[in-house]
Amino acid sequence: MADQNETSALAQSSGTSDKVWFITGASRGFGRVWAEAALNRGDKVAATARTLGSIAGLKEKYGENVLTLEMDVTKPDQVKTAVEQAHSHFGRLDIIANNAGYTLVGTIEESSTEDIRAQYETNVFGAITVIQAVLPLLRKQGYGHILGTSSGVGHVTLPVVGYYCSTKWAFESIHESLALEVKAFGIKVTIIEPGAYATEFGSPLSAKFAAGLDVYADFKKQVFEGMQGMERGDPNATPEAIFKIVDTENPPLRFNLGSHNLAWVRAAYTDRLETWEAWQEVSSSAQGTLK
Repeated sequence: MADQNETSALAQSSGTSDKVWFITGASRGFGRVWAEAALNRGDKVAATARTLGSIAGLKEKYGENVLTLEMDVTKPDQVKTAVEQAHSHFGRLDIIANNAGYTLVGTIEESSTEDIRAQYETNVFGAITVIQAVLPLLRKQGYGHILGTSSGVGHVTLPVVGYYCSTKWAFESIHESLALEVKAFGIKVTIIEPGAYATEFGSPLSAKFAAGLDVYADFKKQVFEGMQGMERGDPNATPEAIFKIVDTENPPLRFNLGSHNLAWVRAAYTDRLETWEAWQEVSSSAQGTLK
């Protein structure tokens, strides 16, 4: 008879359900939506959040199919303990949804170095801490799928959230390198890139606002008005797309979530290519030749 790991590996290769998820940032937003959707389809979920009270409802509703864990991604010891508890409890981890994060709202000049460091501690170093904690277990299993929740601003930028954008550019490159490094171990990586959605993201619950400077007041007002006018997607419409990603044998490295990102990113890259090509002669002149 096949052991548990062999059975799960067969399930992975055939794209079937009954998967075990480890989800960070499960208290709200995409983390909460995806956790409940996975549980509703019969999967099992280790749901983590900074406070157990924020995810207590999951335990009450889904019983033994969910394990709720208190975990702050900026605390490596907590992360290691939570990952080990989840793996021990369910016997395996199939999908790691690295979802915890928040945005720092403020211009490049306004934001303090302390706030910038804190943003990176959660959005970048927190994600790395989770990855480094799960990889030994996934390697031993011989399979696993890491989902990293990035953003459309992992390719383009917006004013007033420049530091948040920068964390997503770092997040993208880290996961791209990771995908190359762990492919031989049977581990898959997909970067999920949501557009604008009607989640709590950007609210006081999921954002920190830098102290403002009067010189930027009018500019920021215009930016915020533009953001408020953006069409936002329904987060509850996303789970089926995520399930298609985790159930397929060959998932993409990058996946745009929503209908607006592709046109936005295409325009940005077209502009970059045109600029690089226009300056190619000058660029090539700087190559020189070594004797």
